[in-house]
Amino acid sequence: MAYAEVKDIEASAIPVIDVAPLFATDARGLGQVASAMLCASESVGFFYVRNHGVPRPVIDAVVDEAFALFRRPQEEKLQVRVSPQHRGFIPIGEAKMYRGARVDLKESFVWGRDIAADDADLVSGGSLLAPNRWPDFQPGMRAAFNRYFEATHAVAWRLLRAFAVALGIADDYFVRQIARPISRGSVVYYPPQPPDSQEDQFGVAPHTDYGCLTLVYQANVGGLEVYGRNREWLLAHRLEDSFVVNVGDLLARWTNDRFRSTPHRVVNRSGEERLSVAMFVDPDHDCLIEPVCRPGEAPRYEPVRCGDYIRGRFDKSFAYRQK
Repeated sequence: MAYAEVKDIEASAIPVIDVAPLFATDARGLGQVASAMLCASESVGFFYVRNHGVPRPVIDAVVDEAFALFRRPQEEKLQVRVSPQHRGFIPIGEAKMYRGARVDLKESFVWGRDIAADDADLVSGGSLLAPNRWPDFQPGMRAAFNRYFEATHAVAWRLLRAFAVALGIADDYFVRQIARPISRGSVVYYPPQPPDSQEDQFGVAPHTDYGCLTLVYQANVGGLEVYGRNREWLLAHRLEDSFVVNVGDLLARWTNDRFRSTPHRVVNRSGEERLSVAMFVDPDHDCLIEPVCRPGEAPRYEPVRCGDYIRGRFDKSFAYRQK
């Protein structure tokens, strides 16, 4: 779709949910928050969260380190080029979403749970856990990124518990296998796109996310666009001190398509560089994803292991995995 077809909506068109009650010692506000999340996930598939508890200095440290990384010379960034286990720097030209005609106009750096090179799960093979590729020329990056990983996961696990409550199932249903989550974080850098860019050139082409939940922090400017139910692209404004949360394909599958995994894209119209920090949250590699069905409802999907599903989606989207 042409860029001109984006509708500049009020931020309230995507729900803004105060999730502070999820962290309270009593459960009085849990039901209301869970209901709001359920409604958003069944309709647009996106919502903002505020009062999420991630300290602002933790967020700012990641943003500062990420901007410093992407502004370095290309030859330095390529010292930590992405590994076969999907960790490290991915230059422009190495990523193309399955619906995109052109490669995505972005650079990114991917990291996950910080493990050692001799980790037992890694040595045994098959797991998506892998050592991160931290650059020697930015010694503060590892600690900053690891703090962010842990802080955002503390929010994500609360959100998944609230989803379970809203669905009327055990509150730990979605978080029973989170000892070693295969979640990935990605800082993503988008250069400004010229106003005369081709209409099929995107920062990230239209796609749905692979996994369970995605938490996105739009660091400096907006650019995220969501495909609404009225078949129009809606601009998800940058809201200060908030995360944009969206349902991924695996959680849609886990809820038997009750939750919507909604197409979205990025176009950097701002005229300046753009940075986002995305946390793609998933349980452990061997977690079996079996659809949660309503009474009398037949499952639409066969059970699948979390890691097997995610790996299959990686292989279709990243050029380095096809060489």
